[in-house]
Amino acid sequence: MIDFAAASLQTDALHDDIERACSQACQAIAPAWPLDRAIAVNPHWSRIGMPVRRVAARMAVLAGIHVFPPRARQQRAWREGRITPADLDQALQQLPEAGAQRITANTCAEALAHPAPMTQLPLLIDVLDNDPQRHTRLSWRQAITHQVSQSCAAYFDEHQADWQPQRTQGLYAFWRDTLQHDHGIGLLMGLPHIGRAIDALPATAQDAERWVMQRLGLPPAVWADYLESVLLTVNGWASWCAYLGWQARLEGRHDTHLRELLAIRLAWGALLLECKDDTAARQAFSALQRAWQQAPAVLQQAEADLLVDEVWQLALELGYQRELAQRLQMAPGAAAAEEKVDVQAAFCIDVRSEPLRRALEAVSPGFQTLGFAGFFGLPVAYTPLATEARRPQLPGLLPPGVEATDCIVQSDPAPKRTDAEEHDTAHHTRRLRLALGDQWHAASRWPGAAFSFVEAAGIGYLGKLGHWLLPGRTARARDDLAGLPARYRPLCRPHLVGLDLDAKVALAARVLHAMGLDRQLAPMVLLVGHGSQSTNNAHAAALDCGACCGQTGEVNARTLARLLNEAEVRAGLQARDLVIPPSTVFVAALHNTTTDEIEGFDIDLLPAAARARWAELQDVFERAGAQVRRERAPRLGLTAPVSQKGLLDQLRRRGNDGAQTRPEWGLAGNAAFVIAPRHRTRGVALDGRCFLHDYDARHDEDGSLLELLMTAPMLVTHWINWQYHASTCDPQRLGSGNKLLHNVVGGCLGVFEGNGGDLRIGLSRQSLHDGDRWVHEPLRLTVVIDAPQAAIEAVIAKHAVVGQLIKNGWLHLWRFDATGLVRFDQGTWRASSMG
Repeated sequence: MIDFAAASLQTDALHDDIERACSQACQAIAPAWPLDRAIAVNPHWSRIGMPVRRVAARMAVLAGIHVFPPRARQQRAWREGRITPADLDQALQQLPEAGAQRITANTCAEALAHPAPMTQLPLLIDVLDNDPQRHTRLSWRQAITHQVSQSCAAYFDEHQADWQPQRTQGLYAFWRDTLQHDHGIGLLMGLPHIGRAIDALPATAQDAERWVMQRLGLPPAVWADYLESVLLTVNGWASWCAYLGWQARLEGRHDTHLRELLAIRLAWGALLLECKDDTAARQAFSALQRAWQQAPAVLQQAEADLLVDEVWQLALELGYQRELAQRLQMAPGAAAAEEKVDVQAAFCIDVRSEPLRRALEAVSPGFQTLGFAGFFGLPVAYTPLATEARRPQLPGLLPPGVEATDCIVQSDPAPKRTDAEEHDTAHHTRRLRLALGDQWHAASRWPGAAFSFVEAAGIGYLGKLGHWLLPGRTARARDDLAGLPARYRPLCRPHLVGLDLDAKVALAARVLHAMGLDRQLAPMVLLVGHGSQSTNNAHAAALDCGACCGQTGEVNARTLARLLNEAEVRAGLQARDLVIPPSTVFVAALHNTTTDEIEGFDIDLLPAAARARWAELQDVFERAGAQVRRERAPRLGLTAPVSQKGLLDQLRRRGNDGAQTRPEWGLAGNAAFVIAPRHRTRGVALDGRCFLHDYDARHDEDGSLLELLMTAPMLVTHWINWQYHASTCDPQRLGSGNKLLHNVVGGCLGVFEGNGGDLRIGLSRQSLHDGDRWVHEPLRLTVVIDAPQAAIEAVIAKHAVVGQLIKNGWLHLWRFDATGLVRFDQGTWRASSMG
């Protein structure tokens, strides 16, 4: 007699196991932000709970992805002396497992002659694809990736196509319907009769997951690994779906797109099974089960094989760390930094700020710079005037908590019209112009109008093309002002909305304390954000900022300066014993990282004395900018001309050149993050490779600021560092490929390289390689902190994520000590031979 109750319980337990495995696989995928909000992401972020080498083994076995630098590149570094025998010996000493495995310097050197061994486990679609003629067509893996990718591109597009698909039933249902009308996929795959099998597709995503997993016959212990391997075949779109899930969690919602994408990829296996006879299916299942029964052993062997690569990774880093330690010890110290300060300037911690900060301090001894996260502590979402384009202006790790928009503010003491009247006029005019612009551009997209539109536009199109062919020397364009009449552009100013006075005062006090500006303020304090200048560049936002959702620091700097200049806010701060001297003014500015110019904002609203001081600073900015441009010129392949203006003109032309694939190097070369008072780095040439955040432990008795820095900026710099690392080590799978072949998908979702394949994530080759050699060295971030040992260890103990990054080798942690520099090694501080 059949025990239906027991059978039902057994089925429920099986379904629960499948659910857990699918969920675990989805959790392994890191998000990828869209192009217009691009931020750098560690593609292995969801795997930091494991040691780097174990993740490297998993990526190799599950997806053929390289985590460590390729051996051929390490061999070049060894041959050229970039890695020295001393570096290699020290790396072997710092990795006890290398000694236990009897790995020697000779062993490591000999290994460089051969690629790292890599055994990749097959998927169902691979073992089913056993046609003798399969080499004359696309592999089923390639064809499926292409088909799924094209379906996702159509489904997620909301900005590019005028005809939008029906999305109400979800991604899986949309894909299923699309496949039923796709008559070309069968030819690509060598399956002309595949249409007969489509009716066998499971009706729902959950049914597809269950149907395939039950048929595979794999050991439950490897289910999550198998499913992760499946997702990694469409890692670009999986990362996009993970982003949608990330945003949903920030907003308290739940998103199912990643699970539906997993179901789609699994359903392809079910579909192909219907195209095979019983004998072929049995043979495929047998081959798949044999391979995956060995998965634990294969993963273990891969981890052992990659120990040599971990040694070389560390050796490469030790060479840089030795040089870094030597330079940090050359800093003049706290006593030499005690000078009269006329101007303070808070720059973003971005590595591109370091050369300019150093140059400003060298040109003007009364100039004091400090480093702080470039969103200046304002968790802002900004909506430009007369638009609904609300966008976050803060690191992607955080949700916005404050709203900002534009208002018209006149500096004329006796205006003909009130600010409110001018605001209404500007608002109405801009909405009208933007609407007309949308209609104009839409006219070119209708099939029947495309050719006539080009004829009608005529010289207008030639003019735009001419600007690309003969790029001029114009300054950085401000896109937020597009469609606004010229007379209103200098009067359009961002400001906070929805905050009462108490909330403003609390926000101002918090920001000033975090920045170390709650004491000893100079007469002028600059808040210097940063932004890039480039043309015809799909990844332009990533150059503006590697962290703050692809936005420049302009809005945050201007909003904060206006807040801190408000008389009512200053009075409220004084009531809290935080006194801003009446003579102190805050000025918003922007560092153009392509040209190293500094642009000021709202100068007309400043008192006369402050305007005069700003005018005097222009010579300082010009001389400091010229010094930095001369430093940067060789890396850009430029020969510095005799005149300062000549080099500036060259850089402006690069930024305005629509054919320029390398307007600047962005954060290429980033390698270290120093959290310390400025005197630890003042006057030290760090070559634009260091993030610099000011921190004085003397004013942080409870360690709360240190905790904030180690759980926010340190994580952001880690993300930046690992995106550059991953895109360099595996440009094919974790980089976005050749910028010349990019096609933008969905208006801003991402790019294809060519017309298909997976959605590409990461950095383009041109952002990392100069055409001859790699500009970026794949080094794990070295974090150097000037704080008491106990305070640092308290943060590590309190925050699991911080502990995982350090313990599992995702970054290096150092500390300034009375005797020099010491490094954190598995819970112990060890004297560094470099410190």
